[in-house]
This record gives sequence, C-alpha cells and structure tokens, in this order.
Amino acid sequence: MTILLVAIGAAIGAPLRYLADRLVQSRHDSVFPWGTMAVNLTGSFVLGLLAGLPADRGWSALLGTGFCGALTTYSTFGYETLRLAQDGSRFYALANATVSVMAGLGAGALGLLVAPGGA
Repeated sequence: MTILLVAIGAAIGAPLRYLADRLVQSRHDSVFPWGTMAVNLTGSFVLGLLAGLPADRGWSALLGTGFCGALTTYSTFGYETLRLAQDGSRFYALANATVSVMAGLGAGALGLLVAPGGA
C-alpha cells in the first residue's frame, strides 16, 4: 500500500513540477533557472510543513516521498548550475547554488514553524 501512495504522489508531483517550471520560466527573460528554484522552494516548504505534523505513514508516503520527491529536483538544479558555469554565467551559477541551498533550508524551516504543533 505504501508504494502505491508514493506512486500516486509522484504521478501528481512530476507533471506539476514540469508545468510550474515552464510557467515560471516563461515569465522571466533570463538564463537564471527561476522555474527550478520555484518548485524546489515550494517542495522544501511543503516537506517542512509535513515534518511538523503528527507522523502518519500514509500522508508521509503520499505527500512527502511521492509528491515532494517528484515535485523537487536536485538533478535539474545541479545540471542547470553546471550549465550556467560552463556557459560563462558564473555569477548566476554561484547565485543559483547559494540561494537554492539557503532559501531551501529557510523554506523548510518556515514550513516547520507554521505547521500546527511545529517547532
């Protein structure tokens, strides 16, 4: 049953990631990967929020592992950061790496703080 919940969450998170990424990126005329950052920060916040809720295997598998796992993307973040550096946009590469990590931690912490019964 757990694997089914993970699969359902991923089936929702993956296409949402693609659509959200494309929507956000289409609104910015920049080489900076705004779409990837947006989905990663959103996923970090949601995962922090879930971490602050009482433990429930079902919701954790569906939303934490499945949905957030498919919504967020470390591989794309890494690829885009390297691509920026290789294309000569070293400032954007460094900014992407720094802001993504720091803001991701902040978004996760904020989710945890606003969760009912959170930190």
